[in-house]
Amino acid sequence: MGSCRIAFCLVVVLSLLPDSGGAQQVKSARMLDLLIRDYTFESYGRKFIRTGMVHSVSLPQNLSGIRADMVKYRCGSLRRHGARLKEFRLAAGVTVTPCADRVMVIRQFLEQNWSTVYYSNYDLSDYQLISPVLGLLAYNAGSPSEIGISAGEIPITVNFSSPLTEALAGQNQRPGIVPLCAIFGSDGKLTLSNMVTLSPYLCLASGSGHFGLVMELPPVQAGRKESAWKVAIGSSIGTALGIVLLGLLLVALFVKAKKRSKREEMERRAYEEEALQVSMVGNMRAPMAATTRTVPGIEHGYTPSSP
Repeated sequence: MGSCRIAFCLVVVLSLLPDSGGAQQVKSARMLDLLIRDYTFESYGRKFIRTGMVHSVSLPQNLSGIRADMVKYRCGSLRRHGARLKEFRLAAGVTVTPCADRVMVIRQFLEQNWSTVYYSNYDLSDYQLISPVLGLLAYNAGSPSEIGISAGEIPITVNFSSPLTEALAGQNQRPGIVPLCAIFGSDGKLTLSNMVTLSPYLCLASGSGHFGLVMELPPVQAGRKESAWKVAIGSSIGTALGIVLLGLLLVALFVKAKKRSKREEMERRAYEEEALQVSMVGNMRAPMAATTRTVPGIEHGYTPSSP
């Protein structure tokens, strides 16, 4: 209990920090599990609790939107008779490993804003979470060490059809589209499966963990969620094409200006040649003055000589 008491002190310190939205203070799903565990052990770890009786866990205000319940079982009794804890149904044959005597089972209910803590790191690019996340975790009753619950021949069932979860699950549904069961693994992997067809909003699980309902996004919304590398490549190609087109435009303008300048120079020279009557003298071009013919006249006093 020493480590639990130290952890609980850390929880108290965190709870005294200014509340900036609760979920922003918890950086991972694992930290959230530890916070709920420590509050549960501090409240009921030393008390004598009747086996099989469900107790609510009091959580601080900065964890508002999360509900937790706990119940203690004898490992052998749980294996022989199974149990029911709110939305979870554990059939006979479940095993708890390792368990010396008693096991403390904690049920978590996370509203939509807190559910993002769980699925934000999972690949839900084409899906949308439409239900609260439900958690089922087990710990050794004598210490806060986590232990695992595994189903026997009959799977563990998770029922999402309670009034609150059903109202949330009914949102954003489209005709012909059936929600899928989602298992958020501790290894960061997301597993999807179909619900039990004979019972609406009923999912099957092989062990403890975190569960929810997801729905496939419409094609338009799914298409908008392109990968970052595709967007980067598209932007790079667009930029390169823009640079090439701009270069071609500048070259065309330069060639046009050069041709215009050359044409103006030729017109100017032609005008000068016409004005000065330029002609070729050998290998050189030289201006020529206009010729004026002088009419010869007879001088006064000139007497032609006789033969």
